[in-house]
Amino acid sequence: MSTRLNLLTDVGGVAVGHATDLDLGSGVTAIVFDEPPVASGTVLGGAPGGRDTALLDLAMTVQRVDAFVLSGGSAFGLDAAGGVQTGLRQIGRGLEVGKARVPIVPQAILFDLVSGGDRAWDLHSPYRDLGYAAFQAAEPGRFALGSVGAGTGATTATLKGGIGSASACTTDGHVVAALVAVNAMGSATIADGPHFWAAPFEQDQEFGGLGLPIEFDTRLRVKGTNIVATTIGVVVTDAELSKVDAHRLSLMAHDGLGRALLPAHLPSDGDTMFAAATGRKPLSSPTHLTEIFHLATIVTARAIARGVFEAASLPFEGAQHSWRNRFGDLVRP
Repeated sequence: MSTRLNLLTDVGGVAVGHATDLDLGSGVTAIVFDEPPVASGTVLGGAPGGRDTALLDLAMTVQRVDAFVLSGGSAFGLDAAGGVQTGLRQIGRGLEVGKARVPIVPQAILFDLVSGGDRAWDLHSPYRDLGYAAFQAAEPGRFALGSVGAGTGATTATLKGGIGSASACTTDGHVVAALVAVNAMGSATIADGPHFWAAPFEQDQEFGGLGLPIEFDTRLRVKGTNIVATTIGVVVTDAELSKVDAHRLSLMAHDGLGRALLPAHLPSDGDTMFAAATGRKPLSSPTHLTEIFHLATIVTARAIARGVFEAASLPFEGAQHSWRNRFGDLVRP
């Protein structure tokens, strides 16, 4: 494995691209695979929005996908997958159906319609074009975190949300990594302070290195009863997994969501986690599969904390404060 970036792209054959529109206060993130991986996913929130998510169910025939899309825009954002499909078709990707090619691109959306941006678009929403731009921007290696792509307008109960990512390596050398757009009804931090619920899993001060507080306040903190939220993401490994295993991988990622956000999986959340296995490195024992599942939980929790830690407030009056706005002076130089 090359130098670890602590990003989803530490898994070989994975590219990530963002399209960010600050005037809109929203955006799109595309996760594109060099070769179609085995994939599945699970929805545990009560108010999800998605496209082609049903084919990820274990009872469905489709085994592999070409890309995943995460988008803001609520239901309007579902147009973004069409833009990513356009880009994939241009490079000859997709399932052959007669003379046509149909790229398989499951998508999840989050609610950011009250982020403060301008939603007065013309006949069609801008999300198809944003999806295409995100596809064109997709590259292996380093990509931006925070208030970019699908995380542009993301918020939590107490602080600005955004795009986070993290990776880890098993004792057998398999890579497991997550990318999450954090837009939760609940909070990623404890009470009104700077400490993250995911602090026990932090590595190399990736979200401030503050550890846990002396006392815990677990009282309910949510955006409001009439506001829809959603935390959406992707966990990927280079291991060779079945669709059943990939489904379990997505469930383990939800465990990470539950460890990094309080509360999670509410009726007004649309919490969705996709999972994929590129199959570049065979498994040598069931124990190694268990470790991959274990790390899926941890990298998801870390990615959520990083998404909040790296976020920036949007340039609108009344925009939610970011972690760095409130607590940036606590970070060690």
